[in-house]
Amino acid sequence: MKLGIDFGTTRIVVAAVDRGNYPLVSFDAGDGTTADWYPSLVAIKEEERRYGWEAWHSQLEEGWTVIRSLKRLLDDAGPRTVVAVGDQEVPLYDLLTGLTGALKIALTEGSNLHLKSGEPLEIVLGVPAHANSNQRFLTVDSFRAAGFEVLGVLNEPSAASIEFGHRERHKRIPETMLVYDLGGGTFDASLVTLDGNVHHVVASEGISTIGGDDFDQLLADLALEKIAGHSEAYENISAAAWFHLLEECRCKKESLNPNSRRISVELEHLQPGLAPVQVTAAEFYERARPLVEETIAASEDLLSHFGNGEFDVLYVTGGGSELPIVARALRERFGRRVRRSAYTRSATAIGLAIHADQPGSHQLDEKLSRYFGVWREAESGNRIVFDPLFGKGLKVPAAGEPPVTIERTYSPVHNIGHFRFLECSHRAEDGSPSGDIAIWDEIWFPFDPTLESAKTLSDTPVRPLLNQTPQDIQELYTCDSSGAIAATISNRSARYARTYPLGRWSDAVKQVAAVRRKKKS
Repeated sequence: MKLGIDFGTTRIVVAAVDRGNYPLVSFDAGDGTTADWYPSLVAIKEEERRYGWEAWHSQLEEGWTVIRSLKRLLDDAGPRTVVAVGDQEVPLYDLLTGLTGALKIALTEGSNLHLKSGEPLEIVLGVPAHANSNQRFLTVDSFRAAGFEVLGVLNEPSAASIEFGHRERHKRIPETMLVYDLGGGTFDASLVTLDGNVHHVVASEGISTIGGDDFDQLLADLALEKIAGHSEAYENISAAAWFHLLEECRCKKESLNPNSRRISVELEHLQPGLAPVQVTAAEFYERARPLVEETIAASEDLLSHFGNGEFDVLYVTGGGSELPIVARALRERFGRRVRRSAYTRSATAIGLAIHADQPGSHQLDEKLSRYFGVWREAESGNRIVFDPLFGKGLKVPAAGEPPVTIERTYSPVHNIGHFRFLECSHRAEDGSPSGDIAIWDEIWFPFDPTLESAKTLSDTPVRPLLNQTPQDIQELYTCDSSGAIAATISNRSARYARTYPLGRWSDAVKQVAAVRRKKKS
């Protein structure tokens, strides 16, 4: 069974491949109802974990800590990232693999898919266009760990452009498309050129902290402000009551249309007998506009740098884009009709399923949306410079193609190589990283052959290599079709090497985490 999986910040949407059709998968929600999405939720209570719909219902129970928007945590995550939950620290990777594992069980045992026993689940994954390579690796690795066969990874706006191209295939296809994708927790914009069935992703920009969740929060804040001075109920809201309030605000937000004037928010769950409050649509839109303006500014930045401000179609998708002020603000800024996806919340998943089913019918030229590089010492260690190994806009190889490689060779001056990797959205005039910067983990490599057998080097003093034969060091970096990056560092003089799949959660780290959990229990 082939699937397209849109791993969203608030919802996971899955589309199946069924003889040229791409229906959404519906899940048993655990309360006698079904839904065409699966919650991206994790609930923790001491050593117990719940995921998906079980975590959803845990929000109504006391004692559970529910982690919403798990995907947002990946933006700054590394292989050793932990999440503080009460007095315990939980490895983020463990939560991620727990969620993907629960999703697989839900697909096989609690969905409308009719799978044969042992039938493999072959998937194409969607990731934010602005996702760094570490985030891409952790996402792919967690799905593989859960037993999925990952066929490929696409940027979410690119997948949406495939859905558009497939739906409009019998019509004249525009040459240049600005895909505006405002989801539940993230925003992406991509400039895509279409040449027949070939989609060229010119460039992408994104914001990892703006989405539909934030609009729910704004509406909840407005509702609470209406009772300030009349009740203290809102000052000590329980987790269950807060969940009900956010759900109330989400439902009222999603029911808005361009003619809506007032929003009635029920507050019964905060305090029995508390009357509903009235928020005007104008108040809500005024509070939401700054966030919408941020997404438009990111789109303008994309167009000014890569598109000369020109495009043929403005294609809007993502659940967060259904808010009426979004289309209104886009029309005000760009002065043109907004083409909205007929499947706003599921266009990405459908596009991913189409690509899984017809990989040759819609060819994609994906590109890196950030610079990836390493800090290096210069001027005898008196200055640090940024070496951009893979540049922003680098074409990512298609599935099945060999990875892109880059090489560095030199003779070291110290006994240990200390490599500190990072990604950034922009670079200043002097070449230094700027904009959105993601710091990666550090790795150490033994330049001195006498340290070759050392398992750890982070505690070994760094000293100059004196009176020794010069060592021939090679760094070889690869970027594969998912955008994940690996490094192989070799001492060619002494004939040894180490490979570092950057972003991998190592066995050693897992063991340390296991020891910590055992001690806490």
